[in-house]
Amino acid sequence: MERRSAPSLESRGVRYRRDVSVTQRARSASDKARRRADLLAAARGIALERSVNAVTLAAVTAAVGLHPSAVRRYFDSREEMLLELARDGWVDWRANLARILAGRRGMPADDVAEALSSSLSELPLFCDLLTHVVLSLEGAVRLERAREYKAVAAEAYDAMIDALVASASGVDRHAAHVAMKAAMSSGAFLFQLARPKDTLRELYEMEPGLARDTLDLRAQLNEVLAAVLRGLVES
Repeated sequence: MERRSAPSLESRGVRYRRDVSVTQRARSASDKARRRADLLAAARGIALERSVNAVTLAAVTAAVGLHPSAVRRYFDSREEMLLELARDGWVDWRANLARILAGRRGMPADDVAEALSSSLSELPLFCDLLTHVVLSLEGAVRLERAREYKAVAAEAYDAMIDALVASASGVDRHAAHVAMKAAMSSGAFLFQLARPKDTLRELYEMEPGLARDTLDLRAQLNEVLAAVLRGLVES
């Protein structure tokens, strides 16, 4: 098995502000908004290159050239920062699915499964975050931050349910809810299998026969969702 090094942040299009002004305290509203965006971009880049677990306040502030204490002016914690990225993930997933389903009607179960699996697998960071949201993020932030996340997630979820019902043949609201739950839970789990950590990659190089858990996220997610949707439509 060929071992590939992770692409750098620069190769993923992540850019950080490394000029002199980045070390100065942001004073205007626009400066503060830009600084906040810089921190989120750094967190997103680290998570994509390594994993959500690798995102720490120290790593993020180092990436943008700030002292670790400065991040507290913008985010209370790494959990708050990551939850905001998860909120953005819901917006992106909704947009992806809407793009794929645009103008389509009477779609069979297999096509609906493909639409769901494609729209979600295009968002690897969101797939990774789905595991952490429930376990360690949404319960570790202030009430207003949790409310903001839930409101955006609920709006996106409801819009996706409406889009599935309108586009699919034989998929009522109950079936759409089940399909969405299957996509979220399976996507989060299968993503972790598809991205083994360094120790496991080294093990698989030594013993390829143990690599059976490595998989193609989109293909496996599509297979799971197709089975779920066929059962729902045919029942």
